[in-house]
Amino acid sequence: MMKAVMIIFNQANTERVEYMFDKLGIRGYTWFNEVKGRGSETGEPRMGTHTWPEMNSSVITIVPDEAVDNLLEAVKKLDEINKEVGVRAFVWAIEKTI
Repeated sequence: MMKAVMIIFNQANTERVEYMFDKLGIRGYTWFNEVKGRGSETGEPRMGTHTWPEMNSSVITIVPDEAVDNLLEAVKKLDEINKEVGVRAFVWAIEKTI
């Protein structure tokens, strides 16, 4: 089985996310720049405005089930580097692909 993992992160973490994928051997992904939003718990808005100038990016990758735990552990470590910057990951099952 395969899983989709979507990671949403402050653009300040761009190079760290790229490095994380390289280190884990994750080659395929789709990257979304300039993603707006606000964290559900403590996150400040990232809106690209004068008031909230920072922006997020998002990346989605489809990986085998056995790769998910390592990826989530890497995301957790990234979050622990600087909780203020913020990063979150979401996982869901992929039923079919072509």
